[in-house]
Amino acid sequence: METISLAIIGLLIVISPGADFVLVLKNSINSGRKSGILTACGISLAIGIHISYSMLGLSYLISQNSEMMTWIKYAGAAYLVYLGIKSIITANGNFDNVEKKQITAKPLHYLIQGFLCNLLNPKTMLFFISLFSQLITTSSTTNSYMLFYGLYIAVLHGLWFSLVAIFFTSKVFKNRLSTIKKKLNQACGLGLISFGVILATKS
Repeated sequence: METISLAIIGLLIVISPGADFVLVLKNSINSGRKSGILTACGISLAIGIHISYSMLGLSYLISQNSEMMTWIKYAGAAYLVYLGIKSIITANGNFDNVEKKQITAKPLHYLIQGFLCNLLNPKTMLFFISLFSQLITTSSTTNSYMLFYGLYIAVLHGLWFSLVAIFFTSKVFKNRLSTIKKKLNQACGLGLISFGVILATKS
C-alpha cells in the first residue's frame, strides 16, 4: 500500500502544472519537438541532483541554512522572470521558422534551460527534502528502495514532459495553434514571470 501511495504521489507531483510545464510548452511550440524533449531531459537530470543530495543526507543541512535557501529562491525566481521576459520579447505568430530553429539552435541550450528551471525551484527541493528525510534510514534495503523510487520520479518527469512536447508539436495540434502562437508565447512568458514573482515574494 505504501508503494502504491508513493507512486501516486510521484505521479501527481509530475503532472501538476508549474514552471517546468510552461517551459517545455514554450520551447516545443517555438523550437520544435526535439527542443521540448531536450528540455524534458534537463528537468529529469535536475531531479537526479535533488535525489542525490537527499540520499547523501545533505538535504537537512540545506533546509537548515536559511541564507542558502534564500539565495536559491531568488536565483530561481530571477531565472524564471528572465525566461518569461525573453519569451514575450521574442514572441511571434509564425511556425515557418520552427524547424529551422530546431536545426540551428544548440541542443545543449534547451537541456540547460530545463535543468536550471527545475534545479533552482525551491518547491521541488523542499519536496525531496521533506520526503526523503522521513524515509531515509540506516537500513540499506530501505535506502535502496528509496533510490529506486527517486529514479522512478526522475524517469517519470522525463517521460511526462516528453509526451507534452510530442503532443503540442503533433501535426493536428500545431495547425490549431498556428492562429494563436504569438498569444500563446506571450501567455507562457507571463506564466513564467508570474511563477518567478510568486516564488520571490512567498516566504
